Amino acid sequence: MSDEAVLARRLIGLLDLTNLELSCGPTDIKALCARAVGPHGPVAAVCVWPQHTGEVDRSLADTPVRIATVMNFPSGDGDLEAVLSDMEEALGDGADEIDLVFPYRDFLAGEEEAALEMVREARGLLQGNQRLKVILETGALPDLAAVSRASGLAIAAGADFLKTSTGKIAVSATPEASRAMLEAIRASGRPVGFKAAGGIRTLADATLYLALAETVMGPGWATPETFRIGASSLHAALVAAIDGAGSAPAPQGY
Repeated sequence: MSDEAVLARRLIGLLDLTNLELSCGPTDIKALCARAVGPHGPVAAVCVWPQHTGEVDRSLADTPVRIATVMNFPSGDGDLEAVLSDMEEALGDGADEIDLVFPYRDFLAGEEEAALEMVREARGLLQGNQRLKVILETGALPDLAAVSRASGLAIAAGADFLKTSTGKIAVSATPEASRAMLEAIRASGRPVGFKAAGGIRTLADATLYLALAETVMGPGWATPETFRIGASSLHAALVAAIDGAGSAPAPQGY
């Protein structure tokens, strides 16, 4: 097996295979779950809208694939009680991981306590091996100082992972913001993971973020417990690399 194929197989195991299209329906969910446990190895998680959580849980029972869903998504300005109620329902339907959009508009308005409250309250609903992945929406933040500040606040409030982006605004993951997030994780001394998401479609894209994580955090740091890439179209490019077809252009998507 070529070095490229070995790398692609590793990356499949770090992937949050995602469908957050508004048109997503039962046929799409069935196809997504089939890809998640394909012959090239299982992905780390499948990430879907909350209403699909139960269906994914049933489809992926007895597999190692975790079930992720999104909350306060994509705007980040949901009502706290409504977000927590939706979260409780999703956890009851089988969600293992909650990708929660940080209330970044509150943060930008100087209302840090309101932003922190949502993260703290969401973390308080989780039990056992369930995880909270806080989406900072770094493309909406004005500079790297704000990214670092938001990262530190989310970690202090209980984030298990920091995630770059929703993939729903013009600017998604960038190496610069990702480095700032990883450096905040390293400085915290806490066992917090990192997830790059939005616009990552090729083996080269994914390799960049994997290399960045291991440059900041150390060789071998990136495992499914600490590092994820959220994408839909990336999976096809990784499969192509394993099969020897190279990094063929992948379909557009989150």
